[in-house]
Amino acid sequence: MIDEPGILHVDAQITAAIRLRIPRAQMQSVMGPAIGEVMGALAAQGVQPGGAVFSRHFRMDPELFDFEVGVPVGRLVHESGRVRVSLLPAAKVARTIYRGPYEGLGEAWGEFEEWIAAEGHECAAGLWECYVAGPESGADASQWRTELTRPLVR
Repeated sequence: MIDEPGILHVDAQITAAIRLRIPRAQMQSVMGPAIGEVMGALAAQGVQPGGAVFSRHFRMDPELFDFEVGVPVGRLVHESGRVRVSLLPAAKVARTIYRGPYEGLGEAWGEFEEWIAAEGHECAAGLWECYVAGPESGADASQWRTELTRPLVR
């Protein structure tokens, strides 16, 4: 289900993002329009995305998700509507690739976190997903790729 995970150090990345605090049930209906808003703000400023769309989760309880959606950028952007400058932090992280439809992400995260614990690592707060290849890449969901990243305390 997931590729062999690894541990690495990542540099901070400047991003353009929208932060959302919504009930879990609204995730699918809110995320697409927010991504469209980020991309529209970048296009209006002549800025190209510097990587894949991501969602960075600060808090995920059963009822409320506190997260941001955005893209890495090569330079600071001007705030526009809900779009703000943000940052994916520099950190020691565990990372893997999940291949498959988005409905399988919960199971993939479970498998990934089991690997992290079995390797003796402790997760820091938060996590992020980068949507490397998804519906825009083709209808065959088995070919979709989502990069899972979990910052580590140790």
